[in-house]
Amino acid sequence: MGGVFSQSWRPLPKNNQDALDFLKSYSPRNHEATHLRILLIGPAGEGKSTFINSVDSVLQGRVANRAPTDQHVTADSFTKKYKTYKFSKTNEGHYSFVINDIMGMERTKGVHVEDIKLALRGHVKDGYEFDPENKLEEGDLGYNAAPELSERVHVVVTVVPAGVVSLLTSDMIAKLRDIRLAATALEIPQLAILTKVDDACPKAQKNVNNIYKSDYLKEQVYKFSQLLGLPVNSIFLVKNYSSEINTNDATDAHILCALKQMIVFGEDYLSHLND
Repeated sequence: MGGVFSQSWRPLPKNNQDALDFLKSYSPRNHEATHLRILLIGPAGEGKSTFINSVDSVLQGRVANRAPTDQHVTADSFTKKYKTYKFSKTNEGHYSFVINDIMGMERTKGVHVEDIKLALRGHVKDGYEFDPENKLEEGDLGYNAAPELSERVHVVVTVVPAGVVSLLTSDMIAKLRDIRLAATALEIPQLAILTKVDDACPKAQKNVNNIYKSDYLKEQVYKFSQLLGLPVNSIFLVKNYSSEINTNDATDAHILCALKQMIVFGEDYLSHLND
């Protein structure tokens, strides 16, 4: 699938430790927020939970598997609940950011778009089990009537496999656009990660360092930018840890690049609330 450029079209930082130090020292400047909250959204079974495990793997320096995943090929979402994941520092408490996993979006089932909009504003309680047949309503047990700033979402990340960008249905694109517009109305920043790059591109599968050299993967980034309206510099290519038993610097670099930008964008949002 395509060729490989001689140079990366998006150079990555050469030193992973700088990004790790940034994440370790990060703390929201807005003191009303105890942490920064990242929400992952996207089609069912396309790498949201695996990305959470990959982030944990990078931070722990070993392959981790906290967020349940399902390798069975299905259109149904394996994640059913609204779950907050914290990340432990070695003997130093937790990092000052959390990632929320959510039920995947499907054509006829899956999480309701309106439930995702409620989550943006902090109205979905942690542990709430989504009901594809019924939207969450005010007064329900899972409804948080008075969310604090830390319970609201500070950055939204759309997760889609690089190899299915061209296969996204008009219905799925419309749902993603609907959420994007809702987040924009709340001034919540948005990014996207295109996962499973090794499945989409044999060159990337052969060598992780080819991810940002692949003309095919670059084409998918630009195509997704046009579909969703996100700037190209807000879309990142990621190889998740899925078959590996050890972490490596090259895979870490792509995950860290995306994660750091999520924190930077989310911090901009939180700081703006103080203006």
